[in-house]
Amino acid sequence: MLISLILNLFFGGLAGTIAGKLMNSEGGTIRNIILGLAGGVIGSIVLGLVGISGQGRIGGTIVSIVGACILIWISRKLHS
Repeated sequence: MLISLILNLFFGGLAGTIAGKLMNSEGGTIRNIILGLAGGVIGSIVLGLVGISGQGRIGGTIVSIVGACILIWISRKLHS
């Protein structure tokens, strides 16, 4: 249970960091973890609508990156 939580936080942070780099959006570690975890939910919903899903840690991380990029894009549109 604890290891699973730590792994989810790690991969969420990794996904948030990668999305931040791809979208030229800098942020701190906590922001990246939140962005990656929320991105996993958003990515699963959006990609699920077109019939795509991520399997395993790598697939889940890719889905989280896509979702985090979507969140960054939406945030930029709302603030501009």
